[in-house]
Amino acid sequence: MLVIVSPAKKLDFETSSPISDFVEPKFIEKSKELIRDLRKCSPAEVSKMMKLSEALTDLNVQRYKSFKTPFTPKNAKQAIFSFKGDTYVGFDAETLSAPQIKYAQKHMRILSGLYGVLSPLELIQPYRLEMGTKFSCNGSKNLYEFWKSDLTSELNSILKKEKVLVNCASTEYSGAVNFSAIDGRVVTPVFKDKKNDQYKIISFFAKKARGMMARYIVENKVTEVEDLKNFGSDGYAFSESMSSENEFVFTRG
Repeated sequence: MLVIVSPAKKLDFETSSPISDFVEPKFIEKSKELIRDLRKCSPAEVSKMMKLSEALTDLNVQRYKSFKTPFTPKNAKQAIFSFKGDTYVGFDAETLSAPQIKYAQKHMRILSGLYGVLSPLELIQPYRLEMGTKFSCNGSKNLYEFWKSDLTSELNSILKKEKVLVNCASTEYSGAVNFSAIDGRVVTPVFKDKKNDQYKIISFFAKKARGMMARYIVENKVTEVEDLKNFGSDGYAFSESMSSENEFVFTRG
């Protein structure tokens, strides 16, 4: 079983990593192509393209300038300990053991606008480049086109052994995968909370729950699709009536 998740805008490069193991990014040459073209953008263009404040624009323009290879633990950090958004609050990598992180390294991937697809221990440098950004590079009209073939091929290479892909990524990021070409079963967990007597997807809660599902898979070394239905973190429970063959709905409230 392989689980995919989205990255996060919130980053932590101040706290040291709890483990020293690392891997160099697999698609760093493509990342360098993106950085090359991002450096050509003026601050005004970056601000408009990414809808950023002046302070965030300046920060990210500086990040593009500071991007430097080769990546080492001195100038970069493992992806799983760098992202700090809602999904990563749910995943809570810092409380996993070294063997559990090693398991995640084989069974989890993070989709990224700059790095394509990352294993948990691949090094990254701080950046902002969301997959949905209207940015063309090297003949591709957008990042979906730039990454889709490589992302799909990379996931398929892992699925030769794993057979099942659990899609815990957001729509923005999962859109970079050509699911019709995926060689395996794709299962998408959906998390709904009760609001005004109706079950709805509430973004903040859903993001955190997707991280908790990824952790559940890693902690329990889940291999069977049916075992996903036993997920019950934070009060969620599987809903048979709302679910379909490959969309598993979990409700709370």
